[in-house]
Amino acid sequence: MTVIIDGSPVEAPAGMPIGALLHARDATLRLTGDGRRRGLFCGMGLCFDCLVLVDGREAVRACITPAADGMRIVTGRP
Repeated sequence: MTVIIDGSPVEAPAGMPIGALLHARDATLRLTGDGRRRGLFCGMGLCFDCLVLVDGREAVRACITPAADGMRIVTGRP
């Protein structure tokens, strides 16, 4: 299947959590106060550090949301 991450098509296994997919791509989800990159923190839906925009829905927890074909994901980070 294909998902769109920050405007780029990406092949992904069906049902893979978005957070795992972003981690595998070394994606940056947030920045620290001094500008250092952050990735997933808890990875199980408790900390809300992995919020992304999915198909126009804000504040989706990437770590517990399975990717689906055609899904558009925006991390908001380079």
